[in-house]
Amino acid sequence: MPAKPAPIKKKLVKKVENAPAPAPEPEAAPAPAPEPTPEASPVVETPPAESAAPAEGAPADAEAVAPAEDATPAVEGEATAAPPAEGGEAAPADAEAAEVPEPEEPKAPSPPPPPPKEPTSAPLDLFVEDKNDTSVTIFWSQPEVIGPSGLDGYIIEVCQDGTEDWKASNEDLQKSCRYIIKNQTTGDRLKIRVVAVNAGGRSPPVTLPEAVVVKEVADRPKVRMPRFLRQRYVANVGDKINLTIPFTGKPKPVVSWTKNGQPLEKSRVNIRSTERDSILFIRVAERDDSGVYEMSVKVDDFEDKATLTLQIVELPGPPASIKIVDTWGFNVALEWTPPKDNGNTEITGYTIQKADKKTGDWFTVMEHYHRLNATISDLVMGNTYKFRAFSENKCGISEEAAVTKDEAKIVKTGIEYKAPEYQQHDFSEAPKFTTSLANRATTVGYSTKLLCSVRGYPKPKIEWLKNQMVIGDDPKFRQICVQGICSLEIRKPVSFDGGVYTCRAKNNHGEVMVSCKLEVRQPVVVEAEKK
Repeated sequence: MPAKPAPIKKKLVKKVENAPAPAPEPEAAPAPAPEPTPEASPVVETPPAESAAPAEGAPADAEAVAPAEDATPAVEGEATAAPPAEGGEAAPADAEAAEVPEPEEPKAPSPPPPPPKEPTSAPLDLFVEDKNDTSVTIFWSQPEVIGPSGLDGYIIEVCQDGTEDWKASNEDLQKSCRYIIKNQTTGDRLKIRVVAVNAGGRSPPVTLPEAVVVKEVADRPKVRMPRFLRQRYVANVGDKINLTIPFTGKPKPVVSWTKNGQPLEKSRVNIRSTERDSILFIRVAERDDSGVYEMSVKVDDFEDKATLTLQIVELPGPPASIKIVDTWGFNVALEWTPPKDNGNTEITGYTIQKADKKTGDWFTVMEHYHRLNATISDLVMGNTYKFRAFSENKCGISEEAAVTKDEAKIVKTGIEYKAPEYQQHDFSEAPKFTTSLANRATTVGYSTKLLCSVRGYPKPKIEWLKNQMVIGDDPKFRQICVQGICSLEIRKPVSFDGGVYTCRAKNNHGEVMVSCKLEVRQPVVVEAEKK
């Protein structure tokens, strides 16, 4: 029965395909195999035989077995491949034997090993942010050195003071740098530390320098009244009032409210208080809600109070009455009284309107008028008028008006004007100096000026004297008097010009004088200039 070489050839080809790249040196031969017969020499010379050489790192025993199995048919006389042709190419026995495997590309060098993973440095700045009877809030900063491994989170550990039995307070890693240690017993002394964790493990811990006592921090109560509520708070009738007033204090203060010294009416005003603020809420404001509200916060024996003045306002009523006082020419004098209801706020003014009896149309003649009487002018002769007045406050103008019962008729009469007589005023006045002369000192050769001011009616006559001698028209002196300002200019004085100068003013009602002393000094000569 003839042998079936095809399976053996397939196995040989598969071996070659799966074999590693050929070794660079043919000397690295596989383990010795049975020596083939001369008939099997073509099989040994085929390329698959070369690829059977063991590659680097491959086991030698497995490679040594393969050639031995492949060579067995050659010993029995079954040709596995044709002898090489003249060109050096071996003729394949069938299509499968003709497949020659291509040498594989050399493997890339293996990357260097990754750097060792290291933990971060210790967290920084651990301190207590807050505490109460059952919890402690801590805060810290992230480590200065984190490294390539990153940061996975933090573990918060606590133990009783005097022991080293550290236990983790958080089950999962804490991501943020703030943590509340809850469910503690009041009065316990806790040691607290924080550890950063990453792929490299735990960092060195950061520990609070002293143990923390689980206890409420006492803080005196204080009401923080907002700035806009420190003065009177005004709202309209029907508005919704919602005022929030913050406060501080530990433990939680007891909050109470009063209105005008009495307890609040719960059906009208709602109070909602939290640990930080208190809210005064009125769904629909009424005028009766106006008053002085007092808020009190109390902790033990400490108490703080703040007052809030609430004013609910609305439109005012009309003036109580209005009447026509007098009519003359084209004018009518009116008077009215303030409204009985001012809308819970002061009246800011009045609006006056007129209507002609023929048309009945109302026209505004005055707005925002503050007085309780007025004169309406420029009326049309022959017409009959009625008048009405509205009240105004900060909410607006009253819905109704007060109307005059009487009518004012502008009669067609002649107008005669008589000028009033005025008594002539006597402005006569004796001279009087309003500004006196002042003593002066000047230097030889430098002009100087003496000044004074005088009033009087009729205009007084001015004379200047030197050492009680009238100066007159001496060209060395220049005398000027304009609108009561009198001046005497002395041009380039010399030592002789020194003395007492007098200004004399006189008119029909009297005479007055004022004097001063003028000193004329020699110029100072420097010693160097003398030489």
